[in-house]
Amino acid sequence: MAKKKTVYICQTCGYKSPTWSGKCPECGNWGTLVEEVISKPAEGNFTSWIETHSEPPTPITEISEIEKERFKSDIEEFDRVAGGGVVKGSVSLFSGEPGIGKSTFLLQLSEKLSKHGKILYVSAEESPQQISMRARRLKITTPDILVLANNNLEEIKTAIEKEKPAFLVIDSIQTVYLPHIQSAAGSVSQVRESTAFITRISKSKGITSFIVGHVNKEGTIAGPKVLEHIVDAVYQFEGDRGHNFRILKALKNRFGSTGEIAVFQMEEKGLVEVKNPSLFFLSERPTGKPGSVIYCSMEGTRPLLLEVQALVSRAVFSTPQRRAKGIDANRLSIIIAVLEKELGYPLRNFDVFVNVVGGVKIKEPAVDLPVALAVASSYLGKPVKKEIAVFGEVGLSGEIRSVRLEEMRIKEIEKNGFRPLFPALHTKENKLKFISEAVKMAIEE
Repeated sequence: MAKKKTVYICQTCGYKSPTWSGKCPECGNWGTLVEEVISKPAEGNFTSWIETHSEPPTPITEISEIEKERFKSDIEEFDRVAGGGVVKGSVSLFSGEPGIGKSTFLLQLSEKLSKHGKILYVSAEESPQQISMRARRLKITTPDILVLANNNLEEIKTAIEKEKPAFLVIDSIQTVYLPHIQSAAGSVSQVRESTAFITRISKSKGITSFIVGHVNKEGTIAGPKVLEHIVDAVYQFEGDRGHNFRILKALKNRFGSTGEIAVFQMEEKGLVEVKNPSLFFLSERPTGKPGSVIYCSMEGTRPLLLEVQALVSRAVFSTPQRRAKGIDANRLSIIIAVLEKELGYPLRNFDVFVNVVGGVKIKEPAVDLPVALAVASSYLGKPVKKEIAVFGEVGLSGEIRSVRLEEMRIKEIEKNGFRPLFPALHTKENKLKFISEAVKMAIEE
């Protein structure tokens, strides 16, 4: 009988402690240490698989390159984000808020990949009848998708050995469990070991696996961080519940570039690809209204036109409000301070609200200039010229700094019938451009 021991494990970061504490010493979160009984790992875990497949050290120049076999799904947006298709034997993690479309997309992806081999769709959350209802709504009729409602990974392994599928879908990793681990499904130990168990099966049998992961209230993937390290690719669905589009973003990809995005529109027949996201996001843009600016962002290697809106109104309370949706609120405060200092706008007496239309989240500094122009336009009550599209980082001295991939941004702007405010932010003469100059050029008199 395996020797057991009791430890307290943080459900956020995976920190282990022999005694309980109200605050996790590692991540600082309160009330996350949960008692778990840990038994000695059974045979067949991820560690034992690595040990049995280890090789002696080899000079890097003598290691032969292996061309990974890829499977095209014919969902062009997803294939591009995945780096040209899914790699045989890889393990991909799909995360996102409840109801955002993870199960719908994986069922659609399963139908497309069924031409390459049999698919075992394991659902630990829904019954086969529920999955069948969704399949009929999506008009999926292929018999090569086998549905299994089970959450015991040992029994799932038996089904894999019997059916020998080419693809495996686990929905979700927080609801499956390994019997030899004495903790509830969804705990740190179960999530970590279950993911490693699925990875071992995928690597040893050449099965391409897709795992659904839940997210916590902060919007990050639930479970220990090691979960993301074990898998080969991490994809996250984003989107605003008030809109019918979904953004699939590659957070990690061992076989392609990260940061790539795919845009889908949620319809009755499922998720439909959006071929030109720039036109899609600008389709409802009001023209001739103050506070609206077109911004060219870079998502991975893909340029994308978005609308940045700002509303400046006189403050009701002594402390003005600073609200931002889609950008960092701290960055907004810095931009407001620059506008006050360089242009003399008394924004300390005004509430400022900024929104990136469509629920897209922007983290690059190139959004600084669009935000500054949107705030200035709303404050002055004058619209930005409708043919203008901008990008650029704003420094603390009011200078506009160059950003990455400027040429690609300019091509995307011109392709969609707009023109950049500055043909190039960085010139041979190295002449700096300032926010005051940008306001005069962009905002109508």
